[in-house]
Amino acid sequence: MLIETLQGILSESGFAALQWQNVVMFVISFILLYFAIKKEYEPLLLLPIAFGMLLRNLPSTGLMDVLEPWQSSGVLAIMYNGVKSNLFPCLIFMGVGTMTDFGPLIANPISLILGSAAQIGIYFAFVTAIALGFSGPQAASIGIIGGADGPTAIFTTSQLAPELLAPIAVAAYSYMALIPMIQPPIMKALTTEKERTTVMTSLRKVSKLEKIIFPIVVVLFTALLLPDVAPLLGMLMLGNLFKESGVVNRLSDTAQNALMNIVTIMLGVTVGATADGTTFLAMSTIKIIGLGLMAFAFATAAGVIFGKILYVATGGKINPLIGSAGVSAVPMAARVSQVEGRKYNPTNFLLMHAMGPNVAGVIGSAVAAGVFLILFG
Repeated sequence: MLIETLQGILSESGFAALQWQNVVMFVISFILLYFAIKKEYEPLLLLPIAFGMLLRNLPSTGLMDVLEPWQSSGVLAIMYNGVKSNLFPCLIFMGVGTMTDFGPLIANPISLILGSAAQIGIYFAFVTAIALGFSGPQAASIGIIGGADGPTAIFTTSQLAPELLAPIAVAAYSYMALIPMIQPPIMKALTTEKERTTVMTSLRKVSKLEKIIFPIVVVLFTALLLPDVAPLLGMLMLGNLFKESGVVNRLSDTAQNALMNIVTIMLGVTVGATADGTTFLAMSTIKIIGLGLMAFAFATAAGVIFGKILYVATGGKINPLIGSAGVSAVPMAARVSQVEGRKYNPTNFLLMHAMGPNVAGVIGSAVAAGVFLILFG
């Protein structure tokens, strides 16, 4: 009787339903957890994504089951509605806005060139994806990975190619977290030691009035030009106005701390939970992961190359390393520029200079998404 009972329990357990795909996804999640905990590669993003991936591939748990909308569904499936509705990406952008200083971009508008140059990776991946047989909407969603902007990738994919949301979201956020590994070799390969040691002069002081006017002007211009991008850039600039106005400190504090942390947890876990082994481990997913890496590498290279052009054009006043920060992973990419610059010149301080192209990249990737949404939406 006891043996039969134990056999019955085992037959109904997750062990009985375990498939090789689940095991492979466990291994992938363990690797990502290692990078998050041991290497500390953007753990705020990578840890919840990796654990969400682990939870999603536990058999028979029903965490992502959808029976009736908002009723009798798995807890992760309910949370995932915030991703599908684009609520989470927009709230993340609001939080990013409260933590973003557009001062370096305003003080040095030439940074906009570097931020725009890095978006070339998006279009390069788009064209390559088309050549590999993906449809226009799918290729557009894949290309956005090159902007290294997870919320924008989710925002675009959920509207153009929702069937690819899992691999695109995981790729976008994973590459954002792995910036410290991916970018430095490219930066070193494309620059000379003399260029890497270039010291940049201090930026001019930007007035409070300029910082208040900037988000209003940007959202007016971009939303009128590309209405589809209004939700993302509107929330980004609203958060920035919270910060720069100085009159809503409570709202600014909530957006950049409590709200940002809550949404990051739910977004990260549910993004990881989209990676179901039975569908994730397909050839199309491998192509997407590869295209995403290529897009990100090409975006970094394009930013550095344009940085070299500006280095020559300005007579050696711009360090090409800040061009790599043109991808929109704020502030991770700017920190990488700072760290790499200090390796070759310990007295160098590139962080604020790199923040210019970095925040320009946020705007640039959102604009690229708006263009794709107009073309294929």
